[in-house]
Amino acid sequence: MIESMKKILPAKNERQWKKYDSSVQSINAYEDEMIRLSNEELREKTVQFQQLLHNGTSIYEIREEAFAVVREAAKRVLGMRHFDVQLVGGLVLTDGDIAEMATGEGKTLVATLASYLKALEGKGVHVITVNEYLARRDFEMMGPLHEFLGLTVGLNVPGISQAEKKAAYQADITYGIGTEFGFDFLRDHMVKDINQKVQRPYHFAIVDEIDSVLVDEAKTPLVIAGKMQSSANLHKVGAKLARSFQREEDYQYDVETKSVTLTEDGITKIERAFGIDNLFDIEHQTLYHYMIQAVRALVMFERDVDYIVEGRELKLVDMFTGRLMEGRSMSDGLHQALEAKEGLDITEENKPQASITVQNYFRMYPTLSGMTGTAKTEEKEFQTVYGMDVIQVPTNKPILREDRPDKVFLNKEQKYEELVREVAAVHQTGQPILIGTSSILQSDKAAEYLDEAGFSYELLNAKSIEQEVRLISLAGQKGTITIATNMAGRGTDIMLGEGVQELGGLHVIGTERHESRRIDNQLKGRSGRQGDPGSSQFIISLEDDMIERFAKVERDRKLKSIKTDDNGQVLNKDFHKFIDTVQKISEGSNYNIREFTLKLDDVINDQRKVIYELRDRILQEKNTIELVSPMVTDYLQSEIDRYCPETVVPENWPLEHLEEELRRGIPFVQESGLSEGSYESKEDLEEKLAPFVDHYLGELKKFEMDTVLQTRWKQGAVTALDQLWVRHLEMMNRLKEGIGIRQYQQEDPIRLYEKDGLDIFQHNFTQIKKELVILMAKLSRAPKKKTAKEAASDV
Repeated sequence: MIESMKKILPAKNERQWKKYDSSVQSINAYEDEMIRLSNEELREKTVQFQQLLHNGTSIYEIREEAFAVVREAAKRVLGMRHFDVQLVGGLVLTDGDIAEMATGEGKTLVATLASYLKALEGKGVHVITVNEYLARRDFEMMGPLHEFLGLTVGLNVPGISQAEKKAAYQADITYGIGTEFGFDFLRDHMVKDINQKVQRPYHFAIVDEIDSVLVDEAKTPLVIAGKMQSSANLHKVGAKLARSFQREEDYQYDVETKSVTLTEDGITKIERAFGIDNLFDIEHQTLYHYMIQAVRALVMFERDVDYIVEGRELKLVDMFTGRLMEGRSMSDGLHQALEAKEGLDITEENKPQASITVQNYFRMYPTLSGMTGTAKTEEKEFQTVYGMDVIQVPTNKPILREDRPDKVFLNKEQKYEELVREVAAVHQTGQPILIGTSSILQSDKAAEYLDEAGFSYELLNAKSIEQEVRLISLAGQKGTITIATNMAGRGTDIMLGEGVQELGGLHVIGTERHESRRIDNQLKGRSGRQGDPGSSQFIISLEDDMIERFAKVERDRKLKSIKTDDNGQVLNKDFHKFIDTVQKISEGSNYNIREFTLKLDDVINDQRKVIYELRDRILQEKNTIELVSPMVTDYLQSEIDRYCPETVVPENWPLEHLEEELRRGIPFVQESGLSEGSYESKEDLEEKLAPFVDHYLGELKKFEMDTVLQTRWKQGAVTALDQLWVRHLEMMNRLKEGIGIRQYQQEDPIRLYEKDGLDIFQHNFTQIKKELVILMAKLSRAPKKKTAKEAASDV
């Protein structure tokens, strides 16, 4: 096997492959021994492995024997035997890397090896897929294998009860959807009782279709939002004013990064319209927010492309699958800005209450691994963000698919005309055809041309994933024509019908180069699975979206020397290199956007860790008096700093106001006579107040056994903390909106965001601790309610 690996790998990886080859030989050497074991003896191996690990053995010392156990169990339970290359995939996963394996190579079976081995440690393994259908399929298909070996298996999908979620997470191996794991993390940090948490500490995750989960979905953070009333009038006025704006004159729209910034003229128009002097004053932050959202809604989103209007309701469209995203809405007022643009009733606004980027969620796993057919082109990103290498695993059988050179046409009309000619030529042979498009709009366009030519086809715009999977699996039957978006039915194999192999297998046609080579490779990979024959052909035009967005000027320059045939097909050979270059530019641009988003979230992530740690301590701490006591001293210090700054002479300190404020959090300060004294420094003030603070802290210690007071404080404390955290997230969002304009100050916007974000957080965190101190003071001052027994004795 190592010889076949050498062919696809750089020489520097040869040592690594020798290691894998040696391990595979060792696993194979165990096979005869495993065959002789009874079912009970095979199952007993799990107990033996767990005992060894408990006694200090490393998983790497038992890995080869454990893989041999899984392989034998798979033969007995599933009727499947792991190929040698699948064993290599399992080894890659346990090393915390990405196994790049072609479509049809049995990645689901590969995951059973690493998930079994890591589950033996008893800390939980998460096997993550891109949608609920695949999660259920893998759980139902592979669950019996793990259960046969004595492990427990759980399923984590949306809509199940809290008790079911808890049970799923307690299982040795948990199958589920990536976003649901992330949302559970956020929800766990919104509970009012520590026992309501469902997750346990992270240990090991295997992410199937890892490039889809960690790259494609990484542009959009996970957000839990709460409904809040928005200003309908301000949205409507904003939409009306935005409609009068001219591009370049009032705003600039960067098509490449899809970002909007206001120009000086645009800012002046807003200031005149609302009768204000400076849009960037703190008091006008909300107005700026509403206006920038109104301009974004106008220029970045297109009706019947990004969203549709159904009745009086605005619904978002998933650009990858073309499905409506029922129940989903954009947060932070953007959805309402779109409603105002379309003249619809303004709904309640979604305000983020908790959020995390996909990247920062998955970086919490001590060991992360994954599988996909296409990841090598994004290896730099996986290495930088997650510390994972991409290891290309050879196919079990040689790939026989023929990938033909792109056919490039001048315009879209010529492209679709060629599509019809290509379909006609291939269809008459009986060879099945899959037409892959990059959006639902393109699918409809391709369907129109095929309708005109009289072809019958299956247009894959199913409303459910189950239907989608069924239709895509039938795309390999003789004489079928299927039109689908490139991402549709991902994770589903297309099996060839009877007699199709002899005809040349499945023929795939791509109608546009995607903004990432990975997506194109995924489309090609639909054909030629497991040594089947197949072919692929991309038919593209110079008017396609990728070229319009990233190379319009260069294309127009090249048109002067272009040569075409009678059908409009470009004959210049250098155009193929040009298209490849544009695609790499596109990938670089999208990577920069994800990198920028992550850098911004890294700032919030550090703050999130502090807040969530404090929140957990509030809920977990049995003695909250010990938790709040240091905050009393911090409160005293921060209020003295606030009322008595170094820039004001002591004679002018507002001591009455300071005393009034301190009474709220330190009851005994009222006896200090603070405002009647004179002081030369802040140290004098602290010295004066120290005995009263110590006295109060002594009094608080008397409440250490008062569970009623402490429970009431916990409930009030997490409520106050959550409210202030939501307010902080909103302030950080406003800060983020303004950093684009800060670039014009010739300063690094990330550095400015970090600096200003730290100032805001320090202020708000001080405010949080202050609220918790004041809450404790209120509760400790309140008359203690008598128990029923005490009340009865009074009578």
